[in-house]
Amino acid sequence: MPPPPLLLLLLLAALAAAAAGPGCPLPRGPAGGCHGPSAADSATCVDMQLRTCSDVAYNWTTFPTLLEQRSREAVESSSEYILLSVLHHLLEGQCNPDLRLLGCAVLAPRCEGGRVHRPCRHVCEGLREACQPAFDAIDMAWPYFLDCGRYFASVEEGCYDPLEKLREGLDVEEALPSGLPPTFIHFTHHSYAQMVRVLRRTAARCAHVAKTYSIGRSFNGKELLVIEFSARPGQHELMEPEVKLIGNIHGNEVAGREMLIYLAQYLCSEYLLGSPRIQRLLNTTRIHLLPSMNPDGYEVAAAEGAGYNGWTSGRQNAQNLDLNRNFPDLTSEYYRLASSRSVRSDHIPIPQHYWWGKVAPETKAIMKWMRTTPFVLSASLHGGDLVVSYPFDFSKHPQEEKMFSPTPDEKMFKLLARAYADVHPMMMDRSENRCGGNFLKRGSIINGADWYSFTGGMSDFNYLHSNCFEITVELGCVKFPPEEALYTLWQHNKEPLLNFVEMVHRGIKGVVMDKFGKPVKNARILVKGIRHDITTAPDGDYWRLLPPGPHIVIAQAPGYSKVIKKVTIPARMKRAGRVDFILQPLGTGPKKVLLGPRRSGSGLRDPLGGASPYGEPEEVGQEPLGGRRQPSSGGSKPWWWSYFTSLSQHKPRWLLKY
Repeated sequence: MPPPPLLLLLLLAALAAAAAGPGCPLPRGPAGGCHGPSAADSATCVDMQLRTCSDVAYNWTTFPTLLEQRSREAVESSSEYILLSVLHHLLEGQCNPDLRLLGCAVLAPRCEGGRVHRPCRHVCEGLREACQPAFDAIDMAWPYFLDCGRYFASVEEGCYDPLEKLREGLDVEEALPSGLPPTFIHFTHHSYAQMVRVLRRTAARCAHVAKTYSIGRSFNGKELLVIEFSARPGQHELMEPEVKLIGNIHGNEVAGREMLIYLAQYLCSEYLLGSPRIQRLLNTTRIHLLPSMNPDGYEVAAAEGAGYNGWTSGRQNAQNLDLNRNFPDLTSEYYRLASSRSVRSDHIPIPQHYWWGKVAPETKAIMKWMRTTPFVLSASLHGGDLVVSYPFDFSKHPQEEKMFSPTPDEKMFKLLARAYADVHPMMMDRSENRCGGNFLKRGSIINGADWYSFTGGMSDFNYLHSNCFEITVELGCVKFPPEEALYTLWQHNKEPLLNFVEMVHRGIKGVVMDKFGKPVKNARILVKGIRHDITTAPDGDYWRLLPPGPHIVIAQAPGYSKVIKKVTIPARMKRAGRVDFILQPLGTGPKKVLLGPRRSGSGLRDPLGGASPYGEPEEVGQEPLGGRRQPSSGGSKPWWWSYFTSLSQHKPRWLLKY
């Protein structure tokens, strides 16, 4: 087992050393907590001087605390307080800084006007529901002092929201310059707060077709905010394909971030103005835009400013991880499985050893997002060159830095890449001296591994772990373009972005059901000659991107006889053909199905939250998503407990689940 980072070791050692401190001088209650003052008790308000809680939304606290700690020194020496300072690292950035602020509301209660104000119970309950999987992943009990029933109050009792500061400045509406219509797009760089305001304002203007939602937080606690466009925002509709566009995976590559902010405003405005094309697109497609996957890295790059940014400043996230090298390497496993005809080489599970390494919260958020939404098509927007690349990004011979390494869907991926490049004016510019001119003879598209090979990329992971086809778009040679270049960049990329999203309607779609009309989820759709299956969503619907021409399509599921159909896709067909399947149950006897990749580790919890694709409950033993964070066999203590064993007998045993 690899040792945790040095900083984490130091923090955990401090936690263990403080475990014998006077965290609770009075007898504990049955839930392990102390009985502190009620919200109605009078209190003496004192200045907030706790470093870990220095960014709470209030300036005064009181002693004794809700845990009966009677001085600042008692709080700082308590295991509860020091736990708050290490949760950031223990949970690898998940639920940060939300949990710390929630804990501070108990350890340093808000005091105003001589009264103690308790935090809201509904905020605690919401966080517990969202963050419990992160504690389960490291086999740690939910901290007793975050007992939502004991230390928190209801709205009727006059509670306050301890997370209010996280939204400070994000809900403030920026007035547009005088005389400008609400459809005006300001072609400028957007700070994090400005980006959030624009997305929320856009969703409010088009509330009947748009909404914003968060898929998680960055390591430094910034929301990974998505804006969605659909005829019914917030829900999947039968046979409506889902598309995602992701920008700013590298924090210093900012053009994609701005293009998606502009695209969101454009889609809303054009829909309201009655554009037939945009109305048709939003009425038939569910589009998800994540302008910034790496907001922490962007802050580093933006501090240097456009035109001054180095090639790598801000590229990584706050953990110094390259997010486009942080996904599971399933491509190596694919090459191993591809040699066997009796084993599937699609929907490859995440290997257990992946979780032994450092996995960024941003990476986890994307993987969990993919599990809850049946994405069909995706693009990741980068900067540094002018070309569209497509999987595989990792060479089939690992020693080869440049080697053509196609997927079974090579023809379709080339069509997707060309859908972007062929309508991009600069990608089609015939000058070899321009940015990206070295790709001119290839039509400004390239197989990723034929350009340069790397592992852990997001596009390969999309293709091999899910139904989603993802390409990578390099938007230009300047990673952080000056503000005056943004309007031209938008003009160059508006049509390619729309044209690419419309490609989700190529191929076939349909519903797989049994003879009673009941949908068959997780049925497999096979195409003869293309060794890559896709699966049906919980409602039985599917989408199979296919190039024009004749295809033999097969639908099969365990317990049913397979159904074979021949379909022909016309060259100019721009709307997916409807191909439904009705499966008949098999009689008694052995059932022959194609084996999936071998899975082990039954019963292990899933660090992504225990959901299989599209939110369905995970079957026991389905996927070994665990590793070092899981309980050891034989009832031994979790990996992090070893740091406490050589210290005082007064250890924080309330952290143990067993």
